[in-house]
Formats: sequence, structure tokens, C-alpha cells
Amino acid sequence: MAPVEICPGIYSVGVQDPDLRIFDVIMHAEHGTSYNSYLVCGSAKAALIETVKAPFTDKLIANLRKFMDCSMVQYIVVNHAEPDHSGALPRVLELAPNATVLATKMGHHFLSNIINRPYKAQVVSDGERISLGDKELVFLHAPFIHWPDTMMTYVPQDKALFPCDFLGSHFADERLFNDQVDDFSYSFRYYYDHIMRPFKEYVLKAIEKLRPLEIELIGPSHGPVLRRDPWSYINAYEAWSKEPAKEAGRKHLLVFYASSYGNTARMAQAIAKGAEQAGVVVSVFDLLATEIPSVLNLIEGCDGMAVGTATINGDAVKPVWDLLSNLATLKLKGKVGAAFGSYGWGGEGPALVEERLKGLKFRLAEPALKVTLVPTEDDLAKCQEFGGKLAAAIGGAEAGRSA
Repeated sequence: MAPVEICPGIYSVGVQDPDLRIFDVIMHAEHGTSYNSYLVCGSAKAALIETVKAPFTDKLIANLRKFMDCSMVQYIVVNHAEPDHSGALPRVLELAPNATVLATKMGHHFLSNIINRPYKAQVVSDGERISLGDKELVFLHAPFIHWPDTMMTYVPQDKALFPCDFLGSHFADERLFNDQVDDFSYSFRYYYDHIMRPFKEYVLKAIEKLRPLEIELIGPSHGPVLRRDPWSYINAYEAWSKEPAKEAGRKHLLVFYASSYGNTARMAQAIAKGAEQAGVVVSVFDLLATEIPSVLNLIEGCDGMAVGTATINGDAVKPVWDLLSNLATLKLKGKVGAAFGSYGWGGEGPALVEERLKGLKFRLAEPALKVTLVPTEDDLAKCQEFGGKLAAAIGGAEAGRSA
């Protein structure tokens, strides 16, 4: 990507990685990604905000050289030390041996174990300002969005925010700006769900620091530069990070199921009926028709969750594992959990789900409930009773009696 002036004296000198399809092992990147780096040129000094992933070092250096000799860079800001931000740093320091690396205390701790050699380091405090002449760098500590070392950098003279991974997306496009690239809203939300969502309370704290600022441009470390309606992206993060509202005074049980022939589905409905009769609010989801990211807030806000699975080849079915694999970063400890399902001969699925719920720190109120093939009326009655017990375990039965 050719370097671009994104506002007077500030240049995007990062690189695009359009062929990437998996980021950090766990994230899909159907549209690739970018490693954004920004050169801020004041009247007296120049600062580089972030570097790029190591394999793209030569491209970063070539972009820098279009504006100045690398030795003229006085500061290198590392908002976050992860290798996709700091991979090129050792080579840049060779070309700019007098440059001072600016990072949080924790950031330098990580960098010292990444670079593995001495470098000129300065720890910057929260709110500290460094002058570049007619521009300033203001540092805002924002730990756990999404590492403990993270900070954001603000240039007040240009109303420009460089928030690191915050407000980013894995979306490569040479056109760079949000008002020029194709629709990246899915990538923006997907990035939030997989990177920022586990740290919602810290997201809200970071937004509190941003509210007093004038922001007209946001340069994240991945994805498009946000110059059209930048606050809409901050407001979206805030909305997504707030706890879902609960019905006043009512407990909430979620029932998820994946059913091959409708038998586990019938169990799910009976469990839901029993829990509702005991006074809780129940939501039932067929996993074959559920977008998992859309229910993560509900799961984190619920009081209990029951997961039903058919058993195929001695295992729970894939939609159930897809759900459970998305829960590791949620706050689940102490929530009531339960497993159930219909099976043909082995019935291993519910037991395996039960073990995973234990690993996720759910409190198992009842042993897994299993039914052989088509549930009888007696089986369905047991399912209703099972739902009532789950409701009692989360306090719903008491609420139901007092209603």
C-alpha cells in the first residue's frame, strides 16, 4: 500500500495483508487484514506510531523513506507490544538508533522479552504529553483492550486518535478510509466480538476517557481509517459492551439444542415449559438456526443455561461444540448449567457437554437428562420436572411462588 497523508503532517505508512485468512490461530479474516502504522511529523520532531508484523518490515521501511530518512524518527510509540504491532521494531531501531521507544511500563516489560536486547526506552504515564513542535502526543492508558499493556495515543491539534486494536477490524483495502472502502460492518463487529467483548468493562472505561476529547479521525491498528462519523464506531462499542437489560425481578434460563429428528427439540420445549411454570423467563434456541455471536450477551447476562444434543458417533454434534467453544471468554462462573438429549444406543453426547460445562465453571444443578430415541409422555413429564429443578436452582421457583 502506498503511504497516504490522512491529515496534515500525519501519514499512514502501514501495509496491507489481503491474503491472510486466519489471524492469531482463532480468528477468521475473510478480507485479510492490515498492519497500520502512522508517521506523525511535527515542526521539530517526528514519531512513528506502531510498526508492523515482521514479514512486512521492508515495506514499512520503504514507506517511511518516502518522507524521511529513518534515522530522523525521534520517537516510536508502541501502544501495544503484541508481535503484529512490534515485529518490525528491531529493524526500525537499527535504522533509527537514537529513537526513544514510548510505551507503558507493562509494554516495556513485554518488549524487553520480544526484542531481547537493550533499547532506548521511556515509560509514559497516563495523560502524559510529549511535544513534537506544533503537534503533541497525548497518551491514554487503556489496559485490557485487550492486553494489560495497551494505551491509546491522541494528537489534539489534529483531533486524531490512534487507539491500537480498539475500534479495529480485519479488513484489507487499499482505499484505506471508511468512506471509500466496501462495507466492513460485519468485520468490525466480528473483531469486537472476538477481541474486545471479553473485556467489556475495560472497553467502557476506555470510552469514558474518550468522551471529553474532540475526535474527527481514528486510526486503528487494523482495518480502515475512520474519518466519516468516527463517533458512531465508539458508540457502537459502548452499546455492545453494556449489560443486557433483564426483565425486572425475573430470572432468565436459556435453552439451546441441536436435534437430528426432533426428539431433543421436544425435550427442550418440555424443559422450557417446566422452567416457565416455576417462574423464570425462558428463551429457547435451535442451534441450527442461531448466529452464535448474537446470543453471547444473552448468555453472559442469563442466570442459567441448558444445552441439548443428539449423540452421533459417540459425540455431541458440531453445532453444540461450536456454541461451547465460543464461551471460554465469558463470565460464567456460578451460573446454573445442565445438559440433556435424546440418543440411540450410546448417549455419550450429554455427558460430554456436561463435562464441558463444568470446565466453563457452570454450577451443575442436575445430572444430565437422557432419553432413548422418541420421548414418551412420561419422559416429557420428567423433562418438565427437570426444567422446574433448574428454575429452583437459579431462584426462579421462589420468584414464581411470590408472583
